[in-house]
Amino acid sequence: MTIHSDHPFLTPEPDRRPIRRLRGRLASPVTLWTTRPDDPVGLTVSSMLVADGDPPKLLALLDPDSDLWDALAQSRQAAVSVLGWQHRALADAFAGVAPAPGGAFRLAEWTDTSWGPVLSDASAWAGARLVDAEPRPVGWALAVEAVVERVGVGEDSPPLLHRRGRYARLSEPG
Repeated sequence: MTIHSDHPFLTPEPDRRPIRRLRGRLASPVTLWTTRPDDPVGLTVSSMLVADGDPPKLLALLDPDSDLWDALAQSRQAAVSVLGWQHRALADAFAGVAPAPGGAFRLAEWTDTSWGPVLSDASAWAGARLVDAEPRPVGWALAVEAVVERVGVGEDSPPLLHRRGRYARLSEPG
């Protein structure tokens, strides 16, 4: 058996599309979007922005085939937790790339909110409601827009980052 330093099924970098190579060089914070139309559903999301304004909004690219999108289309609301370095395994479980016996929600402690489950030790979170307009397709994803209705801010800690297919952390606190 050979241990690879890279993912064994990953396309070699020179063979990847240039746009994917560009995106891979941008660091993105990792968040966890959850909702609860019936049973809780969640997905790791790093393609998102926070837009300050009146009202403030969250903009995210979500997989239209994901369980999260199906649940959000029903509930029309989401809880978004900011993940830290200690949440790497949780992020992988919710991304569907690591096992989660009994389900990913068993891997952490949660606080139930009107918008969905919030990770109890998240440094920050937001409760948001989807806008009435249907999301539009953007590349592989749906551009989802949500109005922020509540923000919770806890102890500051460096966020979990995603860059070039791997998790990273800030070398120094902000």
